[in-house]
Amino acid sequence: MPRPIEVGREDANGDLWFTIREAAAFTRRGIQTIYSWERRGHLDRATATVDEHGRRIYSQQQIAAAEHRARQNTAVVRRIAS
Repeated sequence: MPRPIEVGREDANGDLWFTIREAAAFTRRGIQTIYSWERRGHLDRATATVDEHGRRIYSQQQIAAAEHRARQNTAVVRRIAS
Protein backbone atom coordinates (compact mmCIF):
# COMPACT_ATOMS: atom_id res chain seq x y z
CA MET A 1 0.00 0.00 0.00
CA PRO A 2 1.47 3.41 -0.92
CA ARG A 3 2.25 5.65 1.99
CA PRO A 4 0.25 8.87 2.24
CA ILE A 5 1.98 12.05 1.16
CA GLU A 6 2.47 14.56 3.92
CA VAL A 7 1.10 17.90 2.92
CA GLY A 8 3.41 20.61 4.16
CA ARG A 9 5.28 21.29 7.33
CA GLU A 10 4.69 24.14 9.72
CA ASP A 11 7.46 26.41 11.01
CA ALA A 12 7.60 28.31 14.31
CA ASN A 13 5.69 31.24 12.79
CA GLY A 14 2.84 29.00 11.66
CA ASP A 15 3.79 29.19 7.96
CA LEU A 16 3.38 26.04 5.86
CA TRP A 17 6.28 24.87 3.68
CA PHE A 18 6.09 22.33 0.83
CA THR A 19 8.53 20.22 -1.15
CA ILE A 20 7.82 19.91 -4.87
CA ARG A 21 5.92 16.65 -4.30
CA GLU A 22 3.93 18.11 -1.41
CA ALA A 23 3.12 21.24 -3.43
CA ALA A 24 1.79 19.05 -6.23
CA ALA A 25 -0.43 17.14 -3.80
CA PHE A 26 -1.57 20.36 -2.11
CA THR A 27 -2.55 22.03 -5.40
CA ARG A 28 -3.82 18.77 -6.94
CA ARG A 29 -1.43 19.21 -9.83
CA GLY A 30 1.27 16.97 -11.25
CA ILE A 31 4.85 17.18 -10.07
CA GLN A 32 5.87 18.24 -13.58
CA THR A 33 3.51 21.20 -13.32
CA ILE A 34 5.37 22.49 -10.27
CA TYR A 35 8.69 22.04 -12.08
CA SER A 36 7.15 23.92 -15.00
CA TRP A 37 6.26 26.79 -12.66
CA GLU A 38 9.92 26.91 -11.66
CA ARG A 39 11.12 26.90 -15.29
CA ARG A 40 8.67 29.64 -16.26
CA GLY A 41 9.64 31.80 -13.30
CA HIS A 42 6.36 31.51 -11.37
CA LEU A 43 8.37 29.96 -8.53
CA ASP A 44 11.78 31.53 -7.98
CA ARG A 45 14.36 28.87 -7.18
CA ALA A 46 16.61 31.56 -5.69
CA THR A 47 14.03 32.26 -2.96
CA ALA A 48 13.40 28.58 -2.18
CA THR A 49 14.53 27.30 1.19
CA VAL A 50 16.20 23.90 1.54
CA ASP A 51 14.96 21.25 3.97
CA GLU A 52 17.03 18.83 6.03
CA HIS A 53 17.29 16.46 3.03
CA GLY A 54 18.51 19.15 0.62
CA ARG A 55 15.17 19.44 -1.19
CA ARG A 56 13.82 22.84 -2.24
CA ILE A 57 10.80 23.91 -0.20
CA TYR A 58 8.41 26.76 -0.89
CA SER A 59 6.01 28.57 1.41
CA GLN A 60 2.27 28.26 1.00
CA GLN A 61 2.23 31.91 -0.09
CA GLN A 62 4.83 31.24 -2.80
CA ILE A 63 2.86 28.25 -4.09
CA ALA A 64 -0.42 30.20 -4.11
CA ALA A 65 1.20 33.14 -5.95
CA ALA A 66 2.74 30.79 -8.54
CA GLU A 67 -0.60 29.10 -9.14
CA HIS A 68 -2.27 32.51 -9.54
CA ARG A 69 0.37 33.68 -12.06
CA ALA A 70 0.04 30.43 -14.01
CA ARG A 71 -3.75 30.86 -14.18
CA GLN A 72 -3.37 34.48 -15.34
CA ASN A 73 -0.96 33.41 -18.10
CA THR A 74 -3.35 30.68 -19.24
CA ALA A 75 -6.22 33.17 -19.43
CA VAL A 76 -4.11 35.58 -21.51
CA VAL A 77 -3.05 32.82 -23.91
CA ARG A 78 -6.66 31.72 -24.35
CA ARG A 79 -7.75 35.30 -25.10
CA ILE A 80 -5.00 35.69 -27.69
CA ALA A 81 -5.83 32.35 -29.32
CA SER A 82 -9.51 33.12 -29.76
